[in-house]
Amino acid sequence: MAQAAPPRAGRLAPRLPEIGIAPSILSADFACLGDEINAATPQADVLHVDVMDGHFVPNLTIGPPVVRWIRRHTGLYLDCHLMMDNPGEYLAAFRDVGASGCTVHVEVGATHDLIAEMRGLGLDAGLAVNPETPFEACEPWLGDIDLLLVMTVHPGFGGQGFMNEVVPKIAAARQAIDSAGLSVVLEVDGGIDPTPAPIVTRAGARLLVAGNAIFGHDDRVAAAREIREAAASALAGEKR
Repeated sequence: MAQAAPPRAGRLAPRLPEIGIAPSILSADFACLGDEINAATPQADVLHVDVMDGHFVPNLTIGPPVVRWIRRHTGLYLDCHLMMDNPGEYLAAFRDVGASGCTVHVEVGATHDLIAEMRGLGLDAGLAVNPETPFEACEPWLGDIDLLLVMTVHPGFGGQGFMNEVVPKIAAARQAIDSAGLSVVLEVDGGIDPTPAPIVTRAGARLLVAGNAIFGHDDRVAAAREIREAAASALAGEKR
């Protein structure tokens, strides 16, 4: 039987502002990735790294060798989202090349063991849930993780439209996190731009992943700032 996970490290939450922005390099120009990261950094709290294996999702992206070079280029928190059938086989490799935290999908199973392994490696532990998967599938693990990633598109490709039907799941996650007094970061990923940003923020998201909405604009900083300001305005309205 796997050992219980050690106490949660909690390195991510204290470093985030009220609304965090995580540019997704999936939408960046990989021919000049360093320049792309630099262009987004002034408005980036986290750098989101999508890792796809061609099995769990129908696409292939990058692996540890590229993350090694990203880490040498930036001091940003690296949030590695592992869309993989077998993430446990690669956690140590991502830790070794500089990942700050890894996020695995609840749909692949063995969730207890994967969280325990991330803990043992010194990684922040994240858990992702796909649009069709109910919140109840990840709820039992909230006390063991640092980050919950609610997908607002089907994982695998950038540039998809935001799925509004996922909003109630975000709200359910926010209520469960707050009711338990947890410091879990609630992240959303998929189709996030200045229009859905206020919607997901009112529902309870606090870390917003954005790809095309940032890297699809000439001024990456202005694009990211617009998302942050739209979300922050919605949050301020909720507090009134």
